[in-house]
Amino acid sequence: MSEHESVPIVTLTDAAKHFGPVRALDGVSLSVRPGDCLGLVGHNGAGKSTLVYLVNGGFAPSAGEISFSGADDAAGAGVRSVFQELSLCPNLTVAENLRISNRALTGAGWRRNARAIITESLDEIFPGHGIDPDTEVDMLPIAERQMVEIAIGFAPRGTEARLVILDEPTSSLDAGIAEQLLTHIKSYCAAGGAVIFISHMLGEVFQVASRIIVLKDGRIVAERATEDFTRQGLVEAMGHVAAEGSAGTDLAERQTGEIVIRTEQGLTARKGEIVGLSGLAGHGQAEALAKLYLSQSSNWRAGHEPKSVFVAGDRPRDGILPLWSILNNMSISFLRQIESWGFVDRAAERAKAEEWKKRIGIRTEDITNPVLSLSGGNQQKVLFARALASTAPVVIMDDPMRGVDVGTKQDVYAMIRDEAAHGRTFMWYSTETEEVCQCDRVFVFRNGEISAELVPPNITEERILEASFHMQEAS
Repeated sequence: MSEHESVPIVTLTDAAKHFGPVRALDGVSLSVRPGDCLGLVGHNGAGKSTLVYLVNGGFAPSAGEISFSGADDAAGAGVRSVFQELSLCPNLTVAENLRISNRALTGAGWRRNARAIITESLDEIFPGHGIDPDTEVDMLPIAERQMVEIAIGFAPRGTEARLVILDEPTSSLDAGIAEQLLTHIKSYCAAGGAVIFISHMLGEVFQVASRIIVLKDGRIVAERATEDFTRQGLVEAMGHVAAEGSAGTDLAERQTGEIVIRTEQGLTARKGEIVGLSGLAGHGQAEALAKLYLSQSSNWRAGHEPKSVFVAGDRPRDGILPLWSILNNMSISFLRQIESWGFVDRAAERAKAEEWKKRIGIRTEDITNPVLSLSGGNQQKVLFARALASTAPVVIMDDPMRGVDVGTKQDVYAMIRDEAAHGRTFMWYSTETEEVCQCDRVFVFRNGEISAELVPPNITEERILEASFHMQEAS
């Protein structure tokens, strides 16, 4: 490596960021050089997003220094960011969204050039993507929106990208598309680019990162080459030892119990059963869950006891009520249970919300704070608390673990198994095979239809992939 290539793209020296008394980042020093793929891990609220905003220029440090190679700011140094919460303009086309971040696209032919640039970037990262650059973004499924945002992050914008920050980039992608992205990251860094890769999927971090940094409470608590970590050692450094998952107890009893869900498409679920939906993203799983939920919840005279409750994976669009507090976002699911003659028992509301804040580990000092004051992962915990605090016997979950750290995932898995043991039924779509394997029974989707029904011991990655690509009779 030449002297020029060894110069860091960005260097942080004792960088800190304070929001009043909250020390979101507290004295972080690091550098990112060409060829680096830096894995950044830590529980929700550890300071990862704050660090990203310091590196990309979104925040100025409260203390310490940040310097960029050959430039005065992040943009001039070729720093790009792809966020966990999609930031595309939904009413614009794919090509028009590229134009927003690429001021070099001017003149009468800018649309033609934008189409060519974004298509080339999509082709390079996601071969066979099939995305039309003239499609409006709100017409795309969430996986394709994520793909577009990633492609814009790597695309040239007058200058080339030198450092791309990817915040949970595979959270909406199925295994095949995620693998395409990971392959591109490795080739991009091998060619001299740099990546900061943030993910709660530790297998992906080990696959692409050359170095791993662990953040906890706004500080770096571990930093070393990836090969010097083990998975268990990494989880322990984060401050939580994840327990091994299991399908729970009394599986035979659950598989012969009372059927509480039966759809025209062939989905069934029994009382106390955890039923998974799997297959390649965009093959009809989310639509099947939405249809099921609406069929059980669209009665305008809903009673005190709801039939089902929904946990969204696409938080901004389907889950969070952004103008409301954390408390109000949680309590909306159980207000009918604590009201009398139209009046809500505010003390009971607060007590129940505080109970679930503690049970699920929502990191906030005050549940009356705005929900948007929370990190993305903690917002997702609010959605889980909303669902599990209700009395609904059926919980429908649409890829709900997006952006949730490994420790919280294990805690939620345990809660789901406990709730199922007490008779609650779960319908759970996930793009993560590890999560699907937590289920008692799995329906694999392909081209909008059920291609296989799997039960233990056949709920394996190999069987799921086989059914995802080859239609076979349900068994």
